Amino acid sequence: MAISRAQMLKELLPGLNALFGLEYEKYDDEHTLIYETESSDRSFEEEVKLSGFGAAPVKNEGSAITYDSAQETFTARYNHETIAMGFAITEEAMEDNLYDSLSARYTKALARAMAYTKQVKAANLLNNGFTTFQSGDGVTLFNASHPLVNGGTNANRPSTAADLNETSLENAIIEIAAFTDERGLLIAARPTSLIVPPALMFTAERLLETAQRVSTADNDINAIRNMGAIPGGYAVNHYLTDTNAFFLRTDIPNGMKHFERTALETSMDGDFDTGNVRYKARERYSFGVSDPLSIYGSSQDRRHIWLILLLLGQFAQSLLSKPSAKMLLLALSLRLQLLVLLP
Repeated sequence: MAISRAQMLKELLPGLNALFGLEYEKYDDEHTLIYETESSDRSFEEEVKLSGFGAAPVKNEGSAITYDSAQETFTARYNHETIAMGFAITEEAMEDNLYDSLSARYTKALARAMAYTKQVKAANLLNNGFTTFQSGDGVTLFNASHPLVNGGTNANRPSTAADLNETSLENAIIEIAAFTDERGLLIAARPTSLIVPPALMFTAERLLETAQRVSTADNDINAIRNMGAIPGGYAVNHYLTDTNAFFLRTDIPNGMKHFERTALETSMDGDFDTGNVRYKARERYSFGVSDPLSIYGSSQDRRHIWLILLLLGQFAQSLLSKPSAKMLLLALSLRLQLLVLLP
């Protein structure tokens, strides 16, 4: 008895799904160390940040109680994207018994593509958070002037970018502790984990795991480790593009979020006209931020070094062509430009 095409596809699908799942699980869900995941049943999600109340005043005997009201500060919007891809195996390949080898390779490649895209989209907020990606308050995700309702600002990046080291990490922890809410009340925030690119994983290991201070002959303890200042340790994110950037997640709730509209699903069918067998994967999700204070970042921009070298080259050329009477003014001008460019 001949097996119908529909029956054949029905029997092949479980094997492909199992192969897809095994390959997909090889890739860690690194985004879970940055984002909280929530489900969604709409085409988009919006979250409004409220200002909270000011400090509670003293109520004198017989006087009326003071009432306060929270204000809406900004709205974070999450637009879900549909991520989908598939492949087809020709009818001729099926006839030539090439289905097994081709389907195994194609299914693994599809799983890799879906996993890769998700992690890249998750990391994009951090990669672009110093330049183009803005949080709901209208400034870049990592900014030294996140506006507050009371007229003040919060900074979730250093005023001067710095490489990851003991000093920069301690300063970041201190700055996180200084976060205030929209009314200027101290939050007493703390970092929970450090996120670094692969280039900084050895530095992170030394800073967080050694018993004594790094790169010093003093017999001092490693205060960051001894105090448990970063209780979650560090995590490596392989999709960060800046090899000098580092990030600290904080204990501020309702911050970095991943909304899952439709979980990853696979399906298979046959095309009547071509005879091809098609297999696809599809999911819908979004990444965003409801409160920028849930993460702190530092990115050491190296572009100023090239500008300094350019100015030095111009200065060297001037030495050969300018009269000595003008050299002092030129040197002073160059010095002022370097002072502006250097961190």
